[in-house]
Amino acid sequence: MKSVLRLAVLILLALGLGAAAARAEPLAAYAARIAGDDARTRIVIDFDKRPEIAIRYIANPDRIVVDLPATSFSFPADDLAARGLFRAIRFGAIDARQSRLVLTAGARPAKIVLSEVRPNEDGKGFRLVLDAEMTDAETFAKLVKPEAWSDPAAQVVADPPKSTGDFVIAVDAGHGGIDAGATGKSTQTPEKTITLAFAKALAERLNKQKGIKAFLTRDKDEFLSLSQRVTLARQHGANLFISLHADMLGQAGIRGATVYTISDKASDHLAAAAAERENQSDEVGGVDASSEPPEVSDILADLTRRETQAFSISMAKSVVTSFEGQINLINNPHRFAGFRVLQAPDVPSILLELGFLSNKDDEKLLLDPAWRGRVADLLVKAVNKYRAPLVANGG
Repeated sequence: MKSVLRLAVLILLALGLGAAAARAEPLAAYAARIAGDDARTRIVIDFDKRPEIAIRYIANPDRIVVDLPATSFSFPADDLAARGLFRAIRFGAIDARQSRLVLTAGARPAKIVLSEVRPNEDGKGFRLVLDAEMTDAETFAKLVKPEAWSDPAAQVVADPPKSTGDFVIAVDAGHGGIDAGATGKSTQTPEKTITLAFAKALAERLNKQKGIKAFLTRDKDEFLSLSQRVTLARQHGANLFISLHADMLGQAGIRGATVYTISDKASDHLAAAAAERENQSDEVGGVDASSEPPEVSDILADLTRRETQAFSISMAKSVVTSFEGQINLINNPHRFAGFRVLQAPDVPSILLELGFLSNKDDEKLLLDPAWRGRVADLLVKAVNKYRAPLVANGG
């Protein structure tokens, strides 16, 4: 009889706890916002109480699933409309105890590089911050495995690139795909073809140098947004970023190479015009540059960016020194302006305009394989000169 009573008590207790759980108030998600581009996207959701979360990945189609406690979503659905890395975003209840946020990737797979819950500054409620970044199919496939699921409320941080001890250089062939860039006046050769040929020649020579490992941001005729180029450099742990271009002006008499570094203010009207032209690549490719994460727009105003800029200037000077007396340079060959492709806060970066396709002599040289090889050799010399004191100082 006692055992029967004990069983009855346990059943009643379980039912009572279940009822209490069912009566528990769900979290309230009362605001949300999303910003980003096709390389990085941030999602922020405000809650009245601290949410416990778990993240996992599902393939076919590629999705990021964020599991939440029971949540009442009271913000307008348009506040979390798909953009940036994601072509679809859904959220809602799974059952009485669980809700879910599902992020469907667009053209490229994506991964969460930061996931954390922060108390709001006013002391009322909490916000969930999710930073996503583009990734490759192989990395995403590893994330799909069950053991890659994160624990509730865990912070996910991007894995740093594995260090090989090499000096890593990102060689960026400007333009590509739908974005042809400038066009040669005499031969109608698109800039994207010239820059890719130069990039391949330069990377090949750099990879023959001891202690240097170069990679191409693109190795074929494809469109990459400016942000994707920057992100690829950072994901590979690049120590240096070199973006190759060929300029175009209305004045056919101007010729010679120019080296640019980033700045919030242009050095002159020519530099400002060059930055405006190169920054239009995203517009040509249909990328909404206004949707970039807020931290990106701060880069020009907050130059640790100061140290990175100092290294960029050092590399630019090394290029000018190597070129002087060897190939034509424009007057005041080191200039600066707000080039978006140079915005990596932790990767010294230069943009090299190899010459002007609007000048028939420059155009002829830009299409000459022998001249291309000569310029690539001079760039290797400049890289070695720039790198030497860094290696000597152990960094």
